[in-house]
Amino acid sequence: MQIALTKKLADAMGVDCPSVHKVVDPLFSWTANWTKVWDNRRAEDMLVLVNNATRFTVAIYQVKRKDLKNVAEMMRTAILNTLLYMNLNPELVGEYLRLAGEVEFTQNRNRQTAAWVTKAGLDCAFYVGREYNSIAKMFSDTVGVPANYRIVNYTGNTSEGFYPYKAMISALSELTGKQAYKYRAFELMVTLDLDVYKAVRRIIVPADIEFACLHKVLQSVFDWKNCHLYDFAIFDGNNHIPVARLVPFEEDLEYDEGAILMEGHILSEFFPEHKHMLYTYDMGDNWEHEIQLVRVIEGHDKESPYLLEASGQTPPEDVGGVGGFVNFREIIQNPNHPEYGEMKEWAKYWTIDLSDWKTRPKVIHY
Repeated sequence: MQIALTKKLADAMGVDCPSVHKVVDPLFSWTANWTKVWDNRRAEDMLVLVNNATRFTVAIYQVKRKDLKNVAEMMRTAILNTLLYMNLNPELVGEYLRLAGEVEFTQNRNRQTAAWVTKAGLDCAFYVGREYNSIAKMFSDTVGVPANYRIVNYTGNTSEGFYPYKAMISALSELTGKQAYKYRAFELMVTLDLDVYKAVRRIIVPADIEFACLHKVLQSVFDWKNCHLYDFAIFDGNNHIPVARLVPFEEDLEYDEGAILMEGHILSEFFPEHKHMLYTYDMGDNWEHEIQLVRVIEGHDKESPYLLEASGQTPPEDVGGVGGFVNFREIIQNPNHPEYGEMKEWAKYWTIDLSDWKTRPKVIHY
């Protein structure tokens, strides 16, 4: 595997890379840079790699100068973890890394790939800033994943654009002869009871999806804004006896000593042993989403998370719970109501009916 370093990264690593190196298959060739996420910090803190054949992005946050002594293994592990995070067949990923061989560094002289890695760094920085809010102590080598869902090579001709993750999957499948996806998955039925109707989403997710990721999936399909607290409660069969409650933050444990911090926990720890779960979002409005296990899919061979079916519009954020939504809905359906204008202005682009786009089956990118 050949990794071309920008001058900044090579200087930081203290290595003198050859500028001319043996030519390798672009699929085994990457360009790497060391960049800064936060403007208010003095030092660079993120490594970014872009594949020269597919523009597939891998990023590692946080990386300090002292960490660069192990950078070759760090990069190789990040490529592995990013591909596996996207649910690619472990056999396919392992074969790619085997064929790629050991990491060899060279000096980047290609302006085009330098531009690619700079653009990827900006995309990753926006994601880190949005998701992690300047958390001082954290490390992740999968923060490059969202950048791969953004179309690249887009100019005036739309036919020239492509998605890096699709290009990478296609290239790896052709290279190895192995299927792209092969993993255990769950089909879930998620229901939000709004009294006047039910908003239902039927989805497929990896069995080993982390609860923090499942939260993002549910936020996406129910069109929430991810600006309130939430938790997951698992129940025992039809007895509705709580088995566990998972919370996202350590501060949440102060209010419930019996709760479990969800970090590192995955859905298959509880499903299919249990088949009923409650996802509560916004402890004030108290939106309770009932999650039921529909079926277990062994050897799932398609991309997920995936929306199979959607029905029922979801309420606008901060409407005041089910009771507030019922009242809001009555007002918004009656242009003659004295509060109609005020509610219409407050709700902005919210509509009574679910749009056709939101009902279509699709991959969920979160």
